[in-house]
Amino acid sequence: MTQPQLTAITTITATLELISGLRIGAGDSEMRIGGVDNAVIRHPHTQEPYIPGSSLKGKMRSLLEWRSGAVRMEPLGWKDYQDANEAVKAEMRRILQLFGISGDTRLGMEQMQDLGPSRLSFWDCKLQADWQKQVRDNNQMLTEVKSENRINRISGVAEHPRQTERVPAGARFDFRLSVKRLAGDGDELLTTVLQGLRLLELDSIGGSGSRGYGKVRFADLNIDQQNAQARFDAIQPFNRAQS
Repeated sequence: MTQPQLTAITTITATLELISGLRIGAGDSEMRIGGVDNAVIRHPHTQEPYIPGSSLKGKMRSLLEWRSGAVRMEPLGWKDYQDANEAVKAEMRRILQLFGISGDTRLGMEQMQDLGPSRLSFWDCKLQADWQKQVRDNNQMLTEVKSENRINRISGVAEHPRQTERVPAGARFDFRLSVKRLAGDGDELLTTVLQGLRLLELDSIGGSGSRGYGKVRFADLNIDQQNAQARFDAIQPFNRAQS
């Protein structure tokens, strides 16, 4: 039985710019007197905030699964694909080809050949050096602390004050991902990736998106070092004819 052959690796790079403050939590349970309640994730050596590739991957996959109409409590798997109706099966197949299936799923050789290995690889996004320099030269901070509270709907009184750390609007990050191309793959997989990035622009990343956090845009987008911003801007993520 012939094994899938890797024929190319496509790289997408861009500037990921924050339109509104971004909060991706650090998961720090330690309480500090006078500290913020919800700190952002930071690089352990430089202490600079960054965007984990896993956060981008998880949110993009979730949005594509919602768009397919086949979203489940857990990420889509092989059985979901097998049981799907023809209306969504092609779209589900692209999602599984791009993002893969859980490692504890036991597939036979035929099923593994049908999908092949996961195609997408995300990088962590670090702050752009020129934006960092601009901020530091102006004696500004890389993050902001936003005070929030809960309003009692009966008394109208603010309750439960808390402080949330965010990376401020205007911050710029280096974005990068790669897409493996196997023999037989068409351009529809790359188009699905671009649609997923547009969905991220339309929605949000990180926490509290419903309250305006984490709105982003992708600028200076390149595919294999060739400018593809116009192609990306023309993407309509709900136009199935583009897939």
